[in-house]
Amino acid sequence: MPYENLEINTPAPVLSWANHPLGNDETKMAKNVASLPFVFKHVALMPDVHLGKGALVGSVIATKDAIIPAAVGVDIGCGMSAIKMPFNGEKLEGKLKKIRLDIEAAIPTGFNENKDIEKSVTNWQNWNDFPDLHPGVQDLQNKAMKQMGSLGGGNHFIEVCLDTENQVWLMLHSGSRNIGNKLAQCHINTAKELAKMAGTNLPDPDLAYFIASTPEFQAYWNDLQWAQNYASFNRDVMMARFKHIIEKHLAGGKVTKPLLQVNCHHNYAEKELHFGEDVYVTRKGAVRAKIEDYGIIPGSMGAKSFIVKGKGNAHSFCSCSHGAGRLLSRNKAKNVYTLDDLIDQTQGVECRKDNDVLDEIPGAYKPIEQVMANQSDLVEVIATLKQVVCVKG
Repeated sequence: MPYENLEINTPAPVLSWANHPLGNDETKMAKNVASLPFVFKHVALMPDVHLGKGALVGSVIATKDAIIPAAVGVDIGCGMSAIKMPFNGEKLEGKLKKIRLDIEAAIPTGFNENKDIEKSVTNWQNWNDFPDLHPGVQDLQNKAMKQMGSLGGGNHFIEVCLDTENQVWLMLHSGSRNIGNKLAQCHINTAKELAKMAGTNLPDPDLAYFIASTPEFQAYWNDLQWAQNYASFNRDVMMARFKHIIEKHLAGGKVTKPLLQVNCHHNYAEKELHFGEDVYVTRKGAVRAKIEDYGIIPGSMGAKSFIVKGKGNAHSFCSCSHGAGRLLSRNKAKNVYTLDDLIDQTQGVECRKDNDVLDEIPGAYKPIEQVMANQSDLVEVIATLKQVVCVKG
């Protein structure tokens, strides 16, 4: 689908790939961001766009000489990891529940952390830079080390999937855990204080920003990159454990070589070249999709997911959606659906089926097929996956 240039009166246009008309609150949020003086060219909204804090989830914001910490959000570096394994789905028969229980035993979920810190975590080079992070997190290094290799909560998940050729894939969704959250909050508070002191007229307090070349910007950028690296390596640590479990059940413990590996952020910011200029690109619930970039677009816990390759669409700042996007808030989902609905909508998936995961019911999300149809100009589908095991955070 080609994008739509929304008819809203803002200094920067808003281009939308959304598969629904924006509601009043969504339109206001888009207008607020597009009104900021440092927004570059336009704001791009992905097909899964929905309400966020300050900026819409599913928005791509390119900026000149400024960055908005709350637009990046508090789960810095949140993203996806997937590997294609050299196994056929028939090898999974009769083993799904044991696999799920092994995953739950090996990888902490929710607020839990690892009891012991494994060697790969201790050896991570970026711990050397911890003393340079914001003073507000200096008492959190041990917690950050114990949480490295843990899933977290909310919509984070670990899945065993099968593609349309019955090949086994491993997939997981997680970010920078407590340390990323704390770093983000420290800097968001600083940005808000600076805006207040300067009397900056903002359309929303959550759009407080840092100007490039200021000490505050440099401090945030340093911590942002560190947390993004933490998130990526956190996924690597979990994936190594996950792979080991699958090899135990499907290959008698023999180490195998993945056929394809993808690890991508979808809540982050980077400096990139667009329309011939160096800009800061914030992807708030969006994946980079340059030509040949591999990305992961998951559906809900009862729907398909997609491994994609980017088409390098300049108007989207070489981006695509990061998932299906929520249709209902967590509270609304719990009010609308019952446990029987959850059981019905997750048929054929080995997963928890209790009230604690009711807010993640597939019906609370937009139909992923529609989301994919709306971004055929942004990505090419490489593989279509369907989960057979799902562990929720």
